[in-house]
Amino acid sequence: MNNRERTRAILNYEKADRIPVVHFGFWDECYALFEAQGHIPVMKNEDGTDRHLTEREVFGLLGFDFGWGSITGANNGLLPCFETKVVKEFPDGGRHILNSNGVTVWQKPGKTSIPAEISHTLVDRESWEKEFLPRLRPGPDRYPKLSPETVRRINSSTDPVGVHCGSLYGTFRDWAGFTGTCYILADDEELFGEILRTLADICYDGVKAILDAGVRPDFGHFWEDICFKNGPLVNPAVFDEYCGPGYARITGLLKEHGCSICSLDCDGCIDSLIPTWLENGVNTMFPIEVGTWNASIGPWRQKYGRALRGVGGMDKRVFAMDYAAVDAEIERLRPLVEMGGFIPCPDHRIPPDAKWDNILYYTDKFRKVFG
Repeated sequence: MNNRERTRAILNYEKADRIPVVHFGFWDECYALFEAQGHIPVMKNEDGTDRHLTEREVFGLLGFDFGWGSITGANNGLLPCFETKVVKEFPDGGRHILNSNGVTVWQKPGKTSIPAEISHTLVDRESWEKEFLPRLRPGPDRYPKLSPETVRRINSSTDPVGVHCGSLYGTFRDWAGFTGTCYILADDEELFGEILRTLADICYDGVKAILDAGVRPDFGHFWEDICFKNGPLVNPAVFDEYCGPGYARITGLLKEHGCSICSLDCDGCIDSLIPTWLENGVNTMFPIEVGTWNASIGPWRQKYGRALRGVGGMDKRVFAMDYAAVDAEIERLRPLVEMGGFIPCPDHRIPPDAKWDNILYYTDKFRKVFG
């Protein structure tokens, strides 16, 4: 079996020869770190400039089969984006920067974490209609150029083929901020609904354009990131009312084209939003962050049965530890894999404190245990 056949079989509770070894990328800082440690080479291009290995090449050296984020998608965001510019500079080198989402953020020198949000362009109907709605028009510029040759190449892949379905709430949160979305709901519920319907329409059109071009995906994939360690950043009842229909429409379109697996990337404690996703055709949770709240597919499977699948749930923190920690993590995953419908994957991008040898040990041990 190839990786595509394995993945489809596992997520449909069918037999597979082994579990694929899946990753979700790593922090950019890892490239320089692994190069400095001598684990990956830097070669020369024909013009004499350095050629750094691609993510696919690096993860091939580490023993992974494929990355879950390798998917085809349309532009579901602002078109054009806001022009990024410096708004204010500080003596310590910090800066207030207007980013591509129209959000002013505070960037501090030497910090690589998510910057603090200072202010937002999207605050009411006037800003929505003046600055955002004109950037959300449908049109061919949003869709990837998929020639018949490209479509044939995608469809003949031996790795799983995914189509990105966009975001029905997370993008709105990115534009207005957590507090801003709450104010818009309280001050102008009609506008709140209009924004989310507009996003759903753009996402639907993008998926339809890719399917109409002839791509036949194995799974659809949404992105949200609308939860934190204690729960969601949106009232579950509000989320169900305003976003549920959008999910159902897009997953229904995928099913019409033979694609019944729909995964969704949401960090944090997602438990109270799972019912909306499952009821509207999103049946595969990702990345199932272990985190401080010990997320696991196990309790969800007990509650929802085989309707719920999963990709993720592997505690990436063990890569910074030792072989014994890796062994313990694989043993923790063993009964979850045996339930079926679950493919372990590091529960987010591998951070720069990961040790190269630990990752190699993990991929080798994973094949021996689940092969």
